[in-house]
Amino acid sequence: MLRALLLMAVAVGGFAAPAAALDVPPLTGRIVDAAHLLPEPVAKTLSDDLAAHEARTGNQVAVLTLPSLEGEPLEEFSHRVATTWKLGQKGKDNGALILVVTGDRKVRIEVGYGLEGTLTDAKSAHIIREEMAPRFKGGAYAAGILAGVKAVLGTIEGKYAPPRKAVSAGNKADSVLGVLFLAVVVGTLTAVFIGRHWKGGSVGGVMAFVLAFSSGWLLALAAAVIVLILAFALTRMSGGGQSSPEGFGGWGGGSFSGGGSFGGGGFSGGGGDFGGGGASGDW
Repeated sequence: MLRALLLMAVAVGGFAAPAAALDVPPLTGRIVDAAHLLPEPVAKTLSDDLAAHEARTGNQVAVLTLPSLEGEPLEEFSHRVATTWKLGQKGKDNGALILVVTGDRKVRIEVGYGLEGTLTDAKSAHIIREEMAPRFKGGAYAAGILAGVKAVLGTIEGKYAPPRKAVSAGNKADSVLGVLFLAVVVGTLTAVFIGRHWKGGSVGGVMAFVLAFSSGWLLALAAAVIVLILAFALTRMSGGGQSSPEGFGGWGGGSFSGGGSFGGGGFSGGGGDFGGGGASGDW
């Protein structure tokens, strides 16, 4: 009887035991590419950029890619990785983690206490939404990670400028038609005003109307040309459209034979701590 009760207790305990949590990968470098998304030259460049940033500022930023979270909540796992790795300096807590999970189509920027005032939740969300997710949607994982790292480092250093939205072809056409319509209306009204005050002596009312009508079209055409030239010049000066991050070159694909860990060289966390700051997103 006692043996049966013990077996039953073991069985119940087995059913009640929580599933094993996903293991935190070892910190073997500033880039831990477990999902094999980055060609080796790109990973090397990224690692060098992160090392240079740390040398300039003391901040530690690392990248982790995974094929799947295996059911683990994104925020909990990201926080567990960041605190296990102890990114950032002890007492300054100036670390950040960029986590990309391809199988779950999720991404998170985890921010240490010391960087929360600079790399805010809103700025982290913007970087994910505008820089990373659009590229990930097209399978350009390397380009998305490059853009994300560049934006994170630029934000921390105060150098990041959000990309300007490209104007769609439909919006451009609507704008041109609107300018033309406004120019025609202004030109015609101006010509009618001139016609009503025409001082021609022998010029009759019909001739004045004809002159006013012709002048209206001429003025409308001239106004349209001037406005269009000014609009084009302003567009050129503002550098309209969204430019791609520099240095991306042809790294747009999402499937590579590279991967692994890069930029080790004895790299380790400095004892930083995290409080859950940052942002998450998907694609």
